[in-house]
Amino acid sequence: MSYNIADLVEHAIDLMPDRVALADDGREVTFAQLEDRANKLAHYLQEQGVRPGDKVGIYSRNTVEAVEAMVAIFKARAVMINVNYRYVENELQYIFENSDMVALIHERRYSDKVAAVRPKTPALHTVIVVDDDTTATVPTAADSVEYEAVLASSSGERDFGERSPDDLYLLYTGGTTGKPKGVMWRHEDVWRVLGGGINFVTGEHVADEWDLAKMGADNPAMVRLPIPPMIHGGAQWATFQCLFGGGKAVMIPDFSGHGVWQSIDRHKINLIFITGDAMARPMMDALVEGNPETGAPYDLSSLYVVASSAALFSPALKDQFLELLPNRMISDSIGSSETGFGGLSLVTKGQTHTGGPRVKIDASTEVLDDDGNPVEPGSGVVGILARRGNIPIGYYNDEAKTAATFREYNGIRYAIPGDYARVEADGTVTMLGRGSVSINSGGEKIYPEEVEAALKIHPEIFDAIVVGVDDERWGQRVAAVVQCRGANRPTFEELRPILSKEIASYKQPRSVWFVEEIKRSPAGKPDYRWAKEQTEGRAADVEAAAAVK
Repeated sequence: MSYNIADLVEHAIDLMPDRVALADDGREVTFAQLEDRANKLAHYLQEQGVRPGDKVGIYSRNTVEAVEAMVAIFKARAVMINVNYRYVENELQYIFENSDMVALIHERRYSDKVAAVRPKTPALHTVIVVDDDTTATVPTAADSVEYEAVLASSSGERDFGERSPDDLYLLYTGGTTGKPKGVMWRHEDVWRVLGGGINFVTGEHVADEWDLAKMGADNPAMVRLPIPPMIHGGAQWATFQCLFGGGKAVMIPDFSGHGVWQSIDRHKINLIFITGDAMARPMMDALVEGNPETGAPYDLSSLYVVASSAALFSPALKDQFLELLPNRMISDSIGSSETGFGGLSLVTKGQTHTGGPRVKIDASTEVLDDDGNPVEPGSGVVGILARRGNIPIGYYNDEAKTAATFREYNGIRYAIPGDYARVEADGTVTMLGRGSVSINSGGEKIYPEEVEAALKIHPEIFDAIVVGVDDERWGQRVAAVVQCRGANRPTFEELRPILSKEIASYKQPRSVWFVEEIKRSPAGKPDYRWAKEQTEGRAADVEAAAAVK
């Protein structure tokens, strides 16, 4: 069997050609139209010399064309490279060179950056430009070609030959430190852990490559909205899962709280995928305000699942969602570019807790101690999350990082990206955060996510990132970079009663820097390097009394 991304999409196309596969606010594309357009783009890439295994970049917001391009690249057995649209020129040059990119498909709004980097990246021989709302102001480079012109001149036939489950899927991840890394997966392995190839609830493997498409054909189409940018693996796989099962995926290029609810109202969306507080908080504010176009509440009768993953979803915010969206399923899952899905929790009123996410891990995920042995439930030992089985091959062009992250214990190869966790007495796992950003204060290890969740309970705090700063006595002390909702800035006297209910005194921030806006990645993940720079650039706005351990 060929558990290949392109084959899995084609199975849905063959069984449900007339269903709508993709939509935005101005158009709908059926599975048959997706097939035709993706085939034409794939043929053009082949005509330009793109061969199996060659790297093709997508530099775009969430658009119909971005998904068409992903499918086309996989049809041609090439390798897709996700390009962060916030990159500056030197970062673009790095990813173009590091990935060995030979072709690029980008929105016109990024033409000036691409033009600046092209002379320094001679291996990039083919550039295709997708029109957007900047068409009148941003010209196309002389040696680029128009996306629609490419489709008009190519064949829509499906004649690509046999594919393999060993074809490469490559996901670039920025992480919290260092340069972006390309995580290499076999198609079958990444499909197993992110694309529906394993039942997330039972852990059972899907036995036949046609099963997802057949199940979709036997049931009404589900309408899904993957909100994070497609540069985020979670958004890519929320979209692919939708396509594999004959669902309709709605694309919105730019995120806003009101924009999400308006899309749900307009497209009658059933499931939305978010990445934690960075999206949930603006959405909650917009939900409370109601529809500014009508002055009435949004019609959300079609929505029945809110799924969050890969970033902190604060307990207090979860409770707000449960209150304003009753009778919906709200889930919080863990995962990473190096492990895929790792565990899931369903949010229930009155059962939220302090600290990081608490989940039921799947059968292939464990928490290991320093010697590589599973941590005993209820022992209180902090271990490191590890996944075995369907895991990546390693990092592209980086043997040293591959050796550090993909390690063998007791004859088993694990993916260990660096997330610390504790196994509770009932077998559930509490996530504590990435070790690379943990804070060591007087020998105590403090994980930023736990402190950030506590801070955001205060009604005046909209967002926060917690880092460690140098301290003569303790080595490091906890510091917070905080964005408030308005002009009111809470004092330590106002914060302390709330924090003391949630976290131990040694974990509480001793220094606070207030900023107009917290910087996060487009996918909503905290930028700890940026936060650290804020603490180094000026004195803290407020300081607490000296810490007592």
